[in-house]
Amino acid sequence: MMWAAQMDIEALDRSLAALEAHADTAWIEALGHRKRDELEFHDRRRDRTREASPGESVTQKLHAALDLFRASASSSAYLESWIARRAPGKVFLDYACGEGSNAIRAARAGAKLAIGIDISRVSIENARRDAERAGLASSTRFLQADAENTQLPDGSVEIVVCSGVLHHLDLAAGFSELRRILAPGGRILAVEALGYNPAIRLYRKLTPARRTRWEEDHILTLADLELAQGWFTLGEVRYWHIAGLLAALARPLLPALDALDSVLTRIPFVQLAAWIFTFELLKTQGEA
Repeated sequence: MMWAAQMDIEALDRSLAALEAHADTAWIEALGHRKRDELEFHDRRRDRTREASPGESVTQKLHAALDLFRASASSSAYLESWIARRAPGKVFLDYACGEGSNAIRAARAGAKLAIGIDISRVSIENARRDAERAGLASSTRFLQADAENTQLPDGSVEIVVCSGVLHHLDLAAGFSELRRILAPGGRILAVEALGYNPAIRLYRKLTPARRTRWEEDHILTLADLELAQGWFTLGEVRYWHIAGLLAALARPLLPALDALDSVLTRIPFVQLAAWIFTFELLKTQGEA
């Protein structure tokens, strides 16, 4: 039986309210250097009042010129569709949520409660403001937390999205914590860059201002899917954006390139050239 059927939302809310008080100076100092670097980097990056440094401006211009967000439209649409199908009536977690866009999306889709956690206080404050502007403050909760040690109750979330998150983490610690907080029968969708395409590796080297020191050298491969199976049953794995990356240079060709990718990303070994892959992690009914 799902955790949500055993404990009401008010009880979970009380747990979340207690957790909000823990993110003080002592908590930050206990995080360790890697996590404090992440906190400071994302506080700075998500400060909507701050002007970009010269190095950041160059990176932003390169990122805008390549327009990779446009090239990734099909995988973004898949993520949105997955949330729309899985979130209604469930306790949803936007794991390392940034500014909470997926939690807000889940709340709009009818999640029983949409929670977002992130190590960055600035990100959490922005997420709360955005949820309030969207009229979703009552169905969302955002709190500052360590993704490897969330302090959420055992089995307290049913549906989780990890979008561009796992490469920031010590994966063994992250998978262990995700298993602990996921209810039996729960499901996770992870969205990550895939580490085989040399063009993607080059792009990461050319845009260092978009990454912390840790994530510069961490990008997932199929070995990490094998690692995940120490804690979860592996569900659907999909690959995205091989030919579609060329849309960064020839935007009108995106529909044709996406159509080509629908073939290329199904071919063994060829699919490993994908920019992004998505995979589901399942905790089956009856598992503790």
